[in-house]
Formats: sequence, C-alpha cells, structure tokens
Amino acid sequence: MKRYVYINDDSLEKDLYCHNRISNRKYTIWNFLPKNLWEQFSRFMNQYFLLIACLQLWSLITPVNPASTWGPLIFIFSVSATKEAWDDYNRYLSDKQANEKEVWIVRHGIRKLIQAQDIRVGNLVWLRENDEVPCDLVLLGTSDPQGLCYVETSALDGETDLKTRGIPSACLGIDVELLQKIKGVIECPSPDKDIRRFDANMRLFPPFLDNDVCPLTINNTLLQSCYLRNTEWACGVAIYTGNETKLGMSRGIPEPKLTAVDAMIDKLTGAIFVFQIVVVIVLGVAGNVWKDSEARKLWYVQYPKEGPWYELLVIPLRFELLCSIMIPISIKVSLDLVKGLYAKFIDWDDQMVDLETGIRSHAANTAISEDLGQVEYILTDKTGTLTENKMIFKRCCITGRYYGNENGDALTDEKLLTAVSSGSDDAIRFLKVMAICNTVIPVQSEMGGITYKAQSQDEEALVRAAAHLQMAFANKNGSIVDIRFNGALIQYEVLDILEFTSDRKRMSVVVKDCQTEKIFLLSKGADEAIFPCAHTGQHMRSIAEAVEQYAQLGLRTLCLAWRELGVDEYEEWALMFKDANSTLIDREWRVAEVCQRLEHDLEVLGVAAIEDCLQDGVPETIETLRKAGINFWMLTGDKQNTAIQIALSCNFVSPEPKGQLLLINGKTEDEVCRSLERVLLTMRITDSEPKDVAFVVDGWALEIALKHYRTAFTELAILSRTAICCRVTPSQKAQLVELLKSCDYRTLAIGDGGNDVRMIQQADIGVGISGREGLQAARASDYSIGKFRFLKRLILVHGRYSYNRTAFLSQYSFYKSLLICFIQIFFSFISGISGTSLFNSVSLMAYNVFYTSVPVVVSVLDKDLSESTVIQHPQILFYCQAGRLLNPSTFAGWFGRSLFHAIVVFVITIHSYAFEKSEMEELAMVALSGCIWLQAFVVALETNSFTILQHLAIWGNLVAFYIINWIVSAIPRAGMYTIMFRLCKQPSYWLTMIIIVAAGMGPVLALKYFRYTYRSSKINILQQAERMGGPILSLGNIEPQSRSLEKDLAPLSISQPKARNSVYEPLLSDSPNATRRSFGPGATFDFFQPQPRLSAGYARNCKDN
Repeated sequence: MKRYVYINDDSLEKDLYCHNRISNRKYTIWNFLPKNLWEQFSRFMNQYFLLIACLQLWSLITPVNPASTWGPLIFIFSVSATKEAWDDYNRYLSDKQANEKEVWIVRHGIRKLIQAQDIRVGNLVWLRENDEVPCDLVLLGTSDPQGLCYVETSALDGETDLKTRGIPSACLGIDVELLQKIKGVIECPSPDKDIRRFDANMRLFPPFLDNDVCPLTINNTLLQSCYLRNTEWACGVAIYTGNETKLGMSRGIPEPKLTAVDAMIDKLTGAIFVFQIVVVIVLGVAGNVWKDSEARKLWYVQYPKEGPWYELLVIPLRFELLCSIMIPISIKVSLDLVKGLYAKFIDWDDQMVDLETGIRSHAANTAISEDLGQVEYILTDKTGTLTENKMIFKRCCITGRYYGNENGDALTDEKLLTAVSSGSDDAIRFLKVMAICNTVIPVQSEMGGITYKAQSQDEEALVRAAAHLQMAFANKNGSIVDIRFNGALIQYEVLDILEFTSDRKRMSVVVKDCQTEKIFLLSKGADEAIFPCAHTGQHMRSIAEAVEQYAQLGLRTLCLAWRELGVDEYEEWALMFKDANSTLIDREWRVAEVCQRLEHDLEVLGVAAIEDCLQDGVPETIETLRKAGINFWMLTGDKQNTAIQIALSCNFVSPEPKGQLLLINGKTEDEVCRSLERVLLTMRITDSEPKDVAFVVDGWALEIALKHYRTAFTELAILSRTAICCRVTPSQKAQLVELLKSCDYRTLAIGDGGNDVRMIQQADIGVGISGREGLQAARASDYSIGKFRFLKRLILVHGRYSYNRTAFLSQYSFYKSLLICFIQIFFSFISGISGTSLFNSVSLMAYNVFYTSVPVVVSVLDKDLSESTVIQHPQILFYCQAGRLLNPSTFAGWFGRSLFHAIVVFVITIHSYAFEKSEMEELAMVALSGCIWLQAFVVALETNSFTILQHLAIWGNLVAFYIINWIVSAIPRAGMYTIMFRLCKQPSYWLTMIIIVAAGMGPVLALKYFRYTYRSSKINILQQAERMGGPILSLGNIEPQSRSLEKDLAPLSISQPKARNSVYEPLLSDSPNATRRSFGPGATFDFFQPQPRLSAGYARNCKDN
C-alpha cells in the first residue's frame, strides 16, 4: 500500500488522513467501567468468585450474608480498577501536554501558530532550535546552506549522539521565502514502525523542479519526538501524523510474562479447585442422605415431606458456597502489592548505582522479580555489555608491516610516525580511509578544538587515531570534506555513501579529490566482507595473519581498502544506484545488489585493531554466577578468536587443561553436520573427566544448524554450560533464546544496544544496560542497570529474596483460607451436614481482608540470610532454581498444617465450650480467636529476621483483632453484642487460647527443630553460623560434573527427551531423593555441586521445534 502526500495543498488536508492528536489511553469516560470489568472478569479466578457471589444472593442456599463475598470482591475489583484508572489518567495528561503544544505551520501561504493536534498530513511545519518534532516530517529546508540539520533521537531509539539529517537534493538552493509556496507530491509507503527505514520518492511541481523523481530515505526525515539541535531552523512536510507516526505505530502494551511461581500458583489453585469439588460432592450427598434418613424424623428441624424439584441441589450448593474460601480471593492483590514493593527495592538500592554516570537501576516490569531468583541461563552481548564500549586504536598492519606490536600502542610507534612523516603512500592512503570512510560529524568547539559525534564507537576511534597521526577530519560542509594533513588542507567531495548493514558487514564511500578530480572508492568492514572483494593479484596472507593475531589478543579488527574508479564506470554505476534508491519495493535488497557491483577489485590496505576493555567486576560477576549454577552464552557479532579471548579473560570458560573449547564450523550442510556430530560425541563422553566444556559456533554454521539439525543442536545446548556464538545477527540471538525457552529453561538476556532488543524481549527476563550505545536496550527491557557487575546483586539478592518471600506469601494465603474452611467443614458434622456456617458474615470478611493480611504483607522485609552471606555463597541459589520453596511437596506441607491446626482449634473449642451454656456466636468467636492466635505464631515462626515493623504487624494485628471486636461487641445490632466482653472476662477463654497455641505450634516447632538439627539444609547451616556469630564454612566451588545421556542415543538422532521427573523437597529439608538440581545422597557440606545437566533420571522436557 502507498500513500500520496500533496505538499502544502490546503484543499486536501482535512479529508485524506488522520489528525495529529496523540492518544495512548486505554479507556474513555464512557467505556471505562464496562471495559475494565470485562478485562477483570476474563480471568478464571474472578469468574469463579463472581459466580460464588451471585449464588449467595439465593437466600435458600447461602449459609452466610452475601456481603462476606461481595465486600472483598468489590474491594479487590475497586483496587484494580483504581490502579488502571490512575495509570490511564496519567497517560491522558501526557497526551494532553503533547497535543496542546504550539507549533508553526504554513496555511494559505501564511505562517501561523497552532496546536500540535491540529497538524494535517501535507502541512509545512517550521521548527526552531531545541523544538520537539510534533509528527513525522520529510525535511525540505534548513538554516544550513548545505541543507543539513542535527537531531537528537534519544527519545526514539535511545541513542544519545546527534545524527545528521539532510534535505533532498531536489530542494537544494530553494530560497526561504519560496519554501512557503513549495508544491509537490511524495509517494511513500503506508505507516509502519520501522524507524530505520523510509523508502519514498518526491516530485516537485514547476517552477521548482520539472517533475523529476527524487528518492527519499530515512536520512531525509525528522521523526516524531526527536529534537532539533545546533540548527537555527528547519522546515518539513508532515507525512505521518498522530498514532500513524513511526513512534505511534511502535507503541503498544507488551505481552505479559508469566513467571514460574505464577505458573505453579495456577496449578495449585487448580488442584484446590478439584479438591473443593470433591468435598462438595461428598458432603452434598452425605447431607441429602442424612436429611432423608434422620432429619425428617426430628420434629424441630421441620423439613417438609415434599420439596421443590431442585431440593437435591440445595445442600451441595450450600457447601460450595461454604468451601469457596478455599481459594483465597485476596491472593492476586496481595501478590501484586508485594511485587510492586520488590521492584521499588531494586529502584532504591544504592549499591546498584553507577557512580560514573549516576544512573540508578530500574525495574520497568514489576511482575517478574521472583523469576530473577530462578534464572538458569544468561545470554549476553559482548560489546558494551561485558566491555566498556570505549574503543581505543591500539595496533595496525599496513601492507604487511606491523605497528604497535612492540609497545602495544601504534599511535606512539616510531616506525608508524616515521612512515607518516616521510609520506609513505601506503600509510597515507590507510589514514585517509580511516578519516573519510565514516559517518562521523566534526564539531568545532568554542576553544577552537574539534570534537567528534559518532554513532559508532569504532568509527570515532579510527577518526581520532587518524587525527593523532596528522590526518585530521577538520570539517564537513555539505558533501565537501576537509582533511588537514601536516597543516595542509585536502578536500574531497563525497559523491555517494554505501551504508553499512548487518548483511553486508561493510560500508564504503565514493569520493572525488577536489584537486585532481580523481574518483576513489574507500571501504572498511569485517575481514570476511572485505577479503572476497580484493583483486585477484593481491597477496592476502600477511593481512589474514594480522587479523588472526589481533583476534588472538582479543582486539576488534577492521579491514581497510580502496580503489580508483574511472569516470565512465562511476557515472554508469551512479545511474543504477539512483534507480535502486528510487524504487519503493525491496529497495534495501536492490541497493545492496548495486553496491556489490562497485565493491570489487579492491586493494586491501591493511588492518586496524581496536581495543575494548572489560568493565570492572565482569570476571568476578561471571565466576560468582557460574558458582550459582547459572550457565552463560555469549552472543556477539565479533569474529571467533576475538570472542574466545574475551570469554577466557572474563571467566566464561577455563583455560586448558581444565577447560575445553569445541568448534562447530562449516559452510555447507554436510560440513556442519559432521562438525556437530563430532562435538556431540565429545560432549557425551566427557563424563569420565570433569572438564569445563564449551562450544563455539559462528553465524553461518548456526543458521544451518537451527534450520536443518535443530534437534541435535538442542541436545548440545542442554549438555553444555557455556556457548560462544560469533558473527550472529539480532534475529539469531532471539532464536537462541527461544530455543532454550523451549527446553523449559528460565532465560535472562542482557545487552546494551538496539541490536539486542529482540533478544531482550524474547527472554523470560530482559536486562538492558544504559551504555554508550544509548538507551534503546534499557527501554525495551524489564530491568535496566548501569553496569554488568550489578547483575550479581540483581539475581542473588533481589531475585532470591523475591522468590523466597513470594513462595511464603502464596502458600500462607492458601493456608489461612484452608484453615477457616476446614473448621467450617468439621462444624457441618455436628450440625446435620446441612451446610450451616459457624462464623458470621462480618467475621469471615474481616478474617480475609484485615486480620490475616497485614502480617503477611510485611513479610517483604524478611531475609533468611544476610546479603553478604548470599553473595559469599552463591550456591544456595540452587534452592530457588529447583523450586524448593514452592512446589507440590511444600504445598502439601502447608495443606497438612492447615488441616492439623483446624482439628486443634475445632476439637479444643468444642470440648471447652460445647457443653457449656454458650451461644453459637461465642463458640464461633473462640474458634476465630484460636485461628488468629495460631496464625500470629505461624508468621512469627516463619520469619527469619525481625524488625520493629514486623513485630508491630504481627503482634499489633493480634491486639487490633481484640480492639475491633470489642467495638463491634458494643453495637447492639451487630449480631455480636457483648460477646467479646463476656469472653475476655472468662479465664477459661484465655486458657483455651494457650492450649490451642501449645497444641497447634508444639508439633510444628518439634518438627522444625528436628529438621534444623538433624537434617539441616545448607541454608540452615548458614543461618546457624550467622546467629552464632562464628565463621561461615565454605560451601565449595562448583565443578561441572560429568554429563550422561541415554546410551542408545544415536548421533544426530535424538528421541524426544523424557518428561521431567519432578521430585520435590519439603520446606526446610534437604531431600536426598531430589533429582532436579539435587546434591545427591550423602553429599557433604563442603561438596556442594549440581547434578548433571541431563541424566537418565532427569531429562529436560525439551520441545522439538
């Protein structure tokens, strides 16, 4: 689809395209209530609670007042709706501010001031310096004589360096006054969200230009939300407006991510629902049988002899309503609240602040903090993530001569300085390519010096190095480039730029020497992109050896080349290049094809080697996280040897003989097949020798492996703890993340540039580094940090604490609901199995909303171990990775505890008060008091680190229970008149509470003491060492153990892996039978190692895509 934009045509502006009003709102005043309710009731749990609330309106079956369910339901829905309304209101205010901003446009030949929301497609928009661009514009004129302007795009793509934008060639030389009368048409594609691409054509109507087609690219545009910098004014025509701009098309609500904890909670909720249905059916049948056999014989029951047709459903539905509280209605709100606090803890962490830039860590996604504690794979970019992305020119090789090898710095190498000063042709040409073949912008400072603005740190390093060697890029005036060499001015006219793409892996410029009129092609790029373009007579051995040598040192390499062009050759090619740039279909492919026709028979001048130092703390961070059982994959666009050296220096892999690197290479399917088979065979037999084995694969072999041998490559991914993937594209990074996710691993992707965004968004957890490449990765991520080293604290401290706290909170929520429900069930056995409720509606509502919620919310401050201990012993993260604190086994423990405590409360209450002349309300209040007392001690027992706030929440909540009930007991119409006053005056009441607490907590304390003393987990031992104040013994380092596979696996023929054998460990125990990340039977305290990644007893549930 195409769109035709008529420039400055007032007669068409109102009819064709949308207005410029921005709207990011999710709701309106009229649709908020129905739309929000629809969204909330689209969840199964909310539908379930709504059904229960509606059933309670049937007075014949409801055992309690409907307010006991409607009250909490309305409260919870109101909280969620209020949060949504507040967020949407803030979006509205932001939109209003942008829409009402005043801008200058041209209408009917007159410049006038209007609001941004009134801009129409085709309007001429005038901008002044530092103005924000209100919509997508095609640039038509600027204050610069050469038609250039500078824009800041950080709000769009996160890149902080200024970018150059230029007017189309057809608009050069048009006077400012004539711009207001310009007429023409732009043929452009329909709106899309690709901010890197704009393929369009423009025709100006006479008298400006006689219908000649002028191609337009992204470099001729100003996109919405960019800022005009260092330019007095600029003028452009609006092509996309409102939500049809590239930024507007990119907006959207990201897909919600489901954490492993949330998935487990959903499964447990389903299990409780099934259990509830079984209980309802059993009790419903029993109730109907008792009613027909016994109840009709009792005169005081007054059952009619014949009832309505639905009589058999009454008792089961009563029990359904009675048992509905088995599923806690407040669990979602409670979890959302504490997860929001987890995110704030990350934002407030002063130990995760980059002191150089002042950038704080930030949690953009508040719903997945507990997943940080269950990460199993980290996939990381290299440049700017592991390294500083501060490029320094270190060495070079020019026509076989090495510079910088002796002193490690080519810029101070006397041989190179002599070659430059003596006018060596090879050295001069090498420096000219360094200085001219780039997109760097030189900026004159007030002090007379020159600073460089570059989108690529590599280019900036080359230009600075050339300037240091007397080949200074002094100025760029339109297409004229000024080079100062030894004080002399050399001028070149840039005729064409052959831009860098991830497919071409090189860039070139066509320049004309203004003095000699000769035309040259200057190129630079990766060795595999430049070498095939070299002319056949050139000896490439010395240059190839230099590339390998520099890569072995961990340096980034760029090959530089050039050739002289004939005038006829260039003019013929230029016509094809212009034609390719004018097409609207497959323009990028056509341009690349035309570029290849010129980039041949190059003379390769040499190799430039650039150093990118590691960030502080990277090796230590990776070593610590590897001890925690986390596997690392490096995904980089660098060449193989460079990536390997960086991996060795930052503890990705161990050097020989402890470590072993296995290479997967090949250009054809057969070569990759044989290489992959050889590596798999080696990996399978390493069980006899515990080595740190890693595999290395390049982008070409990876493409073949993922396409034709995906199952075999998946097995390799399971077997290996470390992988180094070189020369990979952004799409391949995302594919590797998806591969590991399909094997049921929890993945974390971390990067710093725009090429890492797809990988970050694909992973379970995306982490962006606010680096020198901009903020694009940080904005697309779930968490943003200033440096890679903060990842250690993010995972080990925040991730682990979040998982532990969420595991306790979710299971405790079920425990308190099951406790009160079991008491109701037991009461039914002494009330004719009729579904009568022991507790009144007010007590039930207060129990769920107030009495048991406050202490749990404060559990977000609990720490089972100090932060220093967690960092010192990262191995304990295994408990989180294996799901040791939240699984069916631990939930069964909480289920059993709730059943036991319900028996204790019910039996003691009945025996203490049933035979007294007590009212039923008194009996219910004694049972409710027992529940509140037990839960206070349960929370206290499960709390590891007490603060004043926690003491106030636990014991203050107990005091508040009595204060609230004293107040209610003073109200005659409350149904509890004087009950609490009478109970508190009875010594038997307080004795009953003491007996309930002793009987309920005694066995729990005894069991915990037994586990803590005789079956201590590693966490228990560390806790004991912390409390005693003594030295903490080392848990030992992780040494990768041998990996065993099923013996009958044939090479490259992998059967579907067996389902995961989930054997879980109860809370606070160290089960020797646990196979997933278990420590094995008889494992000693000092030998704390993980099980093999894949074994006969435990195979990953890997989906073969």
